[in-house]
Order: sequence, then structure tokens, then C-alpha cells
Amino acid sequence: MAVSSDGARTKRHVLMRRAAVAHRRASRWPATLRGLLWATGAGLTFAMLNTLLRQLSMQIGAFETQFLRYAFGLVAMLPLILRAGVAAYRPKNILGQFTRGAVHTAGLLLWFAAISHITIADTTAIGFTGPIFIMLGAAWMFGERMRWERWVAALIGFGGVLIVLAPKLTGSGGLYALIMLSSSPVFALSFLITKSLTRYERPEVIVAWQAISVAMLSLPLAALHWTMPTAWQWLGFATCGALGSLSHYMLTRSFSVTDISATQSVKFLDLVWATILGWLVFGDMPSQSTLIGGAVICASTLWIAHREARRMA
Repeated sequence: MAVSSDGARTKRHVLMRRAAVAHRRASRWPATLRGLLWATGAGLTFAMLNTLLRQLSMQIGAFETQFLRYAFGLVAMLPLILRAGVAAYRPKNILGQFTRGAVHTAGLLLWFAAISHITIADTTAIGFTGPIFIMLGAAWMFGERMRWERWVAALIGFGGVLIVLAPKLTGSGGLYALIMLSSSPVFALSFLITKSLTRYERPEVIVAWQAISVAMLSLPLAALHWTMPTAWQWLGFATCGALGSLSHYMLTRSFSVTDISATQSVKFLDLVWATILGWLVFGDMPSQSTLIGGAVICASTLWIAHREARRMA
């Protein structure tokens, strides 16, 4: 038993040492590249989260789903908070944290009102309007330099979004598509506030207080139409909590290492993840407009990634 225990400790030590070496090597990569990788990872986990949330919101009320998703996000972070100590997660600007939480809650109310009525791929495509609002807001709020390549990539990607979205606006789901569209500028403002907070708050503090503030603000609405979840639904919400905290942590890390405008180019890859998951989970076959728009979006993503890589070389 002692030998087995010693062997386990040795393996754990080797893994930790390798992880530390990998972290040091990654820290020497250009800031823009690290930001793009964090944003790409966030997009994949957000697609997984949105797929699960759509499934849950079709079974339980939207407000309750919203509350439980962020409540379990806080639960997922509790081990980290307890290990570091509550004082380590005390924000420097609590008003800024709750302002961000209030704005994000408003965006979520719109998002959850529409999510069960349109596909995950269309939800993601509509969400691609967010980078336009973010880039404009970042240039205005933070004075970030908008190079022409980023504008071109954003506009081409936005054109692809219009190809995806236009046929839906004339169908029965047009109202819900517009509701989903209206959430984009609200979420953009939330992300811009997040970028501002990264100047003096650690990413994990921002993520923790987002969970606290959104859960607190969502609870009154959830309590009005509460339905007791089943065991499987509780498990689903626990998974949402872990995925949500991980997604927002990676997104916040991307904002903290590079310009927020630079991270928006890879956001268009989210449509690939959303289309695959929507087909696997809900049997949603992407329409021709979604495929054509997705091809345009991916082309703009590959082009800006190539331009950014040449600039970093």
C-alpha cells in the first residue's frame, strides 16, 4: 500500500511539473495568440453550455433555469474560494461587479425568452452581431486601435450572419429571432464592463461575482414560477455550473491578455460547434442559409487569424 501511495504521489508530482513547464512555455507566446486560444476554448464550452441550457429551458421555466445555472456556477467555484480564502475573492469595486451582473441579467432575460424557440446554430449566428457592438464600444470606451483587418473580418463575418438570419425573420420564429438579436448589444456592454474590470480585478474574482450577482438578481423571478427539478435535471444544472464558470473564466482570461477587439475574430468559430451539437442533440439539420453563412464566417475567421499571425511574427 505504501509503495502504491508513493507511486501515486510520484505520478502526481511528474504531472504537476510537466503542467508547470507547459504553463511557462505558453506564457512566452504572443499575447494576441494566447487571447485567441482562450477565446476559442471559451467558444467551445459556451456551445456545450447553451445546448444543455436549451434542453433544460424546454423542461423548466426560463427564469428558474437562469437562476440555477448561475447558482451552480457559484457552487462549482466554492472549492477554489474556500482554498484561497474568502478575502482573496473580495472585489475592489463591488458596485462595478453588480453593475456588470445587472447588465448581464438583462441580456439573459432576453436570451432565455428566445432560446427554446430557435435552433442552437441560429442562436449562435445571431449572437455573432455581438462583436460589431463590442468593437465599436471598445474603440469608444477604451480607445483600442481598430486596424482595418479587424473591421474587414468583422464586416465579412457579419455579412455571413445576415445570410443565416434573413430567412428566419420572415418565418414563424421571426419574433424570437429579433428578441435574441436584441440581447446582443446588452451582452456586448456586459463584456465591455468585464474588460474594464480586468484592469484591477483577477479573472476568477470577476467570474465568482458574476455568479453571485446574476443569481441574486434572477432569484425573485425564478421564485414566481418554481418547479422542483428531477434528479437528472439537478445533475444537468450542476454540469451547467461547471461549464459556465469555465467558459467565463477562459473568456475573461482572453480579455485580460489582449485587446478585446482581437479576440472577436475567433468567435465566429462558435457556429461550427453549435451546428454539430444541435444536430447531435436535437436533430437540428442546418439550413442552406446557415451553411452558406457559416462558410462566409469561417473564411473571415481564417483570414483574420492569418493576418494576426503574420503581424505577430
